[in-house]
Amino acid sequence: MAPFLHMKTFLAKKGTVQPKWHLIDADGVVLGRLAVKAANLLRGRHKAAYTANVDTGDFVIVINAAKVALTGKKDQQNSYMSFSGYVGGELYRKMSEMRERRPEYIIQHAVKGMLPKNRLARKMLTKLKVFPGPSHTHEAQSPVKFAI
Repeated sequence: MAPFLHMKTFLAKKGTVQPKWHLIDADGVVLGRLAVKAANLLRGRHKAAYTANVDTGDFVIVINAAKVALTGKKDQQNSYMSFSGYVGGELYRKMSEMRERRPEYIIQHAVKGMLPKNRLARKMLTKLKVFPGPSHTHEAQSPVKFAI
């Protein structure tokens, strides 16, 4: 009888993960498709060493957030709600208005919705850097361009 071979499951540890930097150009890319790719990079789903309970993800820089594409009539129909905490303190802003005011919020909000709702995901979201224009402040990290 041949000896039974035991295969060990590899689980990543917090100290062994070496995060990389990815650069995504949002110019003309559909928002949902961009958010899925960014969320998977933040979680580390693209790595063989992916472990659900460990932050194995990479840093993601998104440029040209103001030029992200939306399908259908989402620019006029979708709105973002914020609440001040006071009676009657609800504020609704159309997506077109948010694109003018804070274009980086649109991408951050979409990516946040695609991450799990826990402490680890909130930590992963801090590794998302979104810039409304073509320039960013992370040239020193030498990010690798990620094609969508």
